[in-house]
Amino acid sequence: MQAFFAVAIGGILGCSARYALGLWLVERYPKYFFLSTLLVNLLGCLAIGYLYALFLARPDWPVVVRTGLMVGLLGGFTTFSSFSLDTLRLVEQGQLLMALGYLSLSVGGGLLATSLGIQLAR
Repeated sequence: MQAFFAVAIGGILGCSARYALGLWLVERYPKYFFLSTLLVNLLGCLAIGYLYALFLARPDWPVVVRTGLMVGLLGGFTTFSSFSLDTLRLVEQGQLLMALGYLSLSVGGGLLATSLGIQLAR
């Protein structure tokens, strides 16, 4: 139950941070609306890579803290970081075809699903 609350609190903080950063950037650079998503995704990837390496080196960190930060905070901030870590882990495990398939399906499928959602709404 503690991990559930850690994820919930982390999610609130991550979503709030993403929203605040997005507002700040769009107010300053409205023509480049996509920069907030790009920056959030890149920062999330940097953070998840750092935390993943830290937690591998320090497995004594409590599971509730690791889960709250990686699933909650970063999951609320961006799921792209999880996608990037999953892809990298597949590559590290020597599963190159699986990694390429996952990458292709995630990006290509995401674009198709977004397009389909727009068409369904119209």
